[in-house]
Amino acid sequence: MRLRRRAGTMDALLRQPDIYIPEPREYKGRWHEFFGNSNPLHVELGMGKGRFISNMSGHYPDCNFIGIDMKEELLMQASDKARSIWAEKAQMEPPNLALALFNIEYVLDLFGAGEVSRIYLNFSDPWPKRRHARRRLTHPEFLAKYTHILRSDGEIHLKTDGEHFFEFSLNSFIEAGFDLRNVSLSLHREGAHPEHVMTEYEMKFHERGQNIYRCEAVPRN
Repeated sequence: MRLRRRAGTMDALLRQPDIYIPEPREYKGRWHEFFGNSNPLHVELGMGKGRFISNMSGHYPDCNFIGIDMKEELLMQASDKARSIWAEKAQMEPPNLALALFNIEYVLDLFGAGEVSRIYLNFSDPWPKRRHARRRLTHPEFLAKYTHILRSDGEIHLKTDGEHFFEFSLNSFIEAGFDLRNVSLSLHREGAHPEHVMTEYEMKFHERGQNIYRCEAVPRN
C-alpha cells in the first residue's frame, strides 16, 4: 500500500492522546487501565486505513479495540473514521479504541500473557515467495506469539482473498495447536450480511466478485 507522506501527520496524532498511543509498550499487561474497564480486548494486526476497526468499535461498545499498523498516515485515517462514527452517537472521542504505530513482529512487547480476547488478521500481506514465508502473519513463529497473548478461550479471525495464503494459514493453525471453525471458501457467496463489517479491500474484492476466504482459529485446550 503506497501512501503519500504528509507533513504534520505525527504532530496531529500526538494531539490525540485519547486514541493515539505513542508509547504502547507502557500498557503491556494493563490495557484495562488505558480503557478504564476490563472489557474484552480485540486487536487488529495490520489495520490498513482503519475502516474495519473503527466500525467495530462503534458496533461493539462493550469491547475494547486496538488497531496496529506501521504507517502514521493510516493511523490518521483510522482516527478520522472513528471520530466520524462516534460523532453520530453524539460522542466525539471514541471511548473503546486505541491506535498504535508498531511492528507486529514485536507483538509480545505490547500484550501480556492471556491479555487479548480476539485477534483480527484482515487481508494480511501473503508474501507469496517461499523465501518470505516467515514474514506471513500466520507463520508458526507468529502463531506462537499469538498463543501467548491470547486468553485460553481467545480467537483469531482471518480473512483473505489469497487462496494459497489461506491454505498455508489453515495448515499453520492446525500444526500450531488451534482448532478451526466457521471456515468459508466464499464468504459473500449469497451477498454481504448486513451486520458484517468489511475492510476497504474486502469491499473492493466483493464488488469485483472475488472470493473472500475466512476462518476462525481457537486454541486447542
